[in-house]
Amino acid sequence: MKKIAIYGKGGIGKSTTVSNVSAAMAAMGLKVLQIGCDPKADSTRNLTGGENIPTVLDTLREQSDATLEELVVESSTGVLCVEAGGPVPGVGCAGRGIITAFEKLEELDAYTIYRPDVVLYDVLGDVVCGGFAMPIRGGYADEVCIVTSGEMMSLYAATNISHAVKSFGKRGYASLRGLILNAKNFAGEQELVDKAAAEIGAPVLYRLPRDPAVQQAEAQGKTVVEAFPDSEMAGHYTALAKLLLEEDAKA
Repeated sequence: MKKIAIYGKGGIGKSTTVSNVSAAMAAMGLKVLQIGCDPKADSTRNLTGGENIPTVLDTLREQSDATLEELVVESSTGVLCVEAGGPVPGVGCAGRGIITAFEKLEELDAYTIYRPDVVLYDVLGDVVCGGFAMPIRGGYADEVCIVTSGEMMSLYAATNISHAVKSFGKRGYASLRGLILNAKNFAGEQELVDKAAAEIGAPVLYRLPRDPAVQQAEAQGKTVVEAFPDSEMAGHYTALAKLLLEEDAKA
């Protein structure tokens, strides 16, 4: 079972990237479990027809004895979808919510029962507190990738995430695989990302171009891989998926 945590600043296109990679891996015949670790609970929307699925935390608030079938939704593409969710607005801690969701999935033997080939954690990277760092430090993920653009705040978040990964990496937890550029297509962007990657000490694994097919697919509540499987952009997501499935040369 390959376990990858994908981090990034909110709004950078991280969930779009993760859901397309999940769909691409599923199209290869792999069983994929995607776990959204963001209070907005929108990681899997493009896999589930544009609809939000019930979150682990919302379900547990209504019934503490929820079953695995009530927490995991299989999409039309075959991807197993989970949304951790968040606390009631103004009350509680989002990071703690992620920990609760993870513990519940373990308690219900989700990984043993579903036996996924790949687990993708889609994690908000604006704040790398204890809860949001759970995939790194809890032994849930083997490696971490960071989605970024060349914008300053996106690169700032990427730097913070890399520091957290390296800090925990010294204790034998997840390692930093590299950056995934989700391009905004402004002048000098590639150079800015290359410079940041050099400072972080991680490679730029893949460069995703800006493509209107992404918005067109999302308008249908789908991934590009599902809506436009023969498109150039679907080819990019498939290439990225294959790259992530390879063994990390540094491991």
